Amino acid sequence: MSTAFWLTNARIESGYEVQEGVITGTKTEICHVFIEDGNIAKIVSSDKTITDSWPRHDVKGVLLLPSFTEKHCHLDKTLLGDRWRSVTPVSSIFERLDIEKATLPALDTRTQDRAERLLHMYLESGVTHVRTHVDIYPEVGLANFEAVQQALRAFEGKLSYEIVAFPQHGLLRSNSKEWVRQALRGGAGLVGGVDPATVDGDIEASLQEMVELAVEANAGIDLHLHDAHHLGTFTMKRLAQLTIEAGLQGKVAISHAFGLGDILTPQAIEMGEMLADAWVAIISSVPIGRNMPPVGLLHECGVEVAVGCDNIFDVWSPFGNGDVLERAGRLAEVSRWVDERSLGRTLQYITGGMTPLGPDGEQIWPQVGDAASIVFVEASCSAEAIARRSRRVATMFKGNIVSGSL
Repeated sequence: MSTAFWLTNARIESGYEVQEGVITGTKTEICHVFIEDGNIAKIVSSDKTITDSWPRHDVKGVLLLPSFTEKHCHLDKTLLGDRWRSVTPVSSIFERLDIEKATLPALDTRTQDRAERLLHMYLESGVTHVRTHVDIYPEVGLANFEAVQQALRAFEGKLSYEIVAFPQHGLLRSNSKEWVRQALRGGAGLVGGVDPATVDGDIEASLQEMVELAVEANAGIDLHLHDAHHLGTFTMKRLAQLTIEAGLQGKVAISHAFGLGDILTPQAIEMGEMLADAWVAIISSVPIGRNMPPVGLLHECGVEVAVGCDNIFDVWSPFGNGDVLERAGRLAEVSRWVDERSLGRTLQYITGGMTPLGPDGEQIWPQVGDAASIVFVEASCSAEAIARRSRRVATMFKGNIVSGSL
């Protein structure tokens, strides 16, 4: 597309409809939005006549939403493009790791090709930023990491990304410290880890090694933590302490964090305040069949919370379609967020915190100066998009259409 153009007749949210003190709907306005050099440069009412000669793309009243962020995926694990297979039940994570270690190298399809197929699905669903974990362990070295890098390079200009150097088989257990260090030197931006107690067998040594690697590389941390109840929360407390001691505030996340869903509300509030003080984020895949972190409560405590899809047809799960909007809808369902405001505000968990309307219904997106990374949705408002998983017509990244058409 041209470096400068108009999106005409675009629907944006402007506030809430209120009757007798009760929110009954979302107000929207039809506007013309001028995009220049990848950013939103002007927003004018559709009543205004455009007098310049820049190209115009009539979006015919389609709703504009900030593009989505996928904060937890595994581009190297997906089996998309390979033959169908269901998942073999196991009795422990260690059995699953053995199956995965045997399966992935034996596939007829290439890691890069499968990763690119998933990236295409992300663009179609409205995602323009991904955080991908990539398995690193001695038997595979940096092969997965390099294949995923090649896939992501093929999508330059279409999305942004972060790579987590992920020792899936345990940082200590698989003796992967040097391999993770090499990945960090090669472009990974975060240190991964998994269940310091259950997998690595030593909470303190595992966390200390993660922090050491992160500080050395000026990187972040994203820890997979499945351990339940107080074993999980003890690990979180220690990571929060180490985060502050190492000056890593704002650079650390805990994925899954199931233990936060296993404790009483007063304890969860205490944990939320501790995580907020350390600026440690929580990333949930909104699982079915086990307790999950209390997202709303954590948000109220000041914790940054995000939602990601995690496994998408791999040896861990036969399910998943890469639609993070659908995952946000699931979050609203399990959280019983059914009113207009709660549904609309759910969008923040898949956009890096951005929503068209603020907590009091003030219009905060889009604004002049925002990046023109936009999802064009067949919906009347954010609340409908979340509840109905509305169809995405097109995805724009910094002013360029990267999926669909207008």
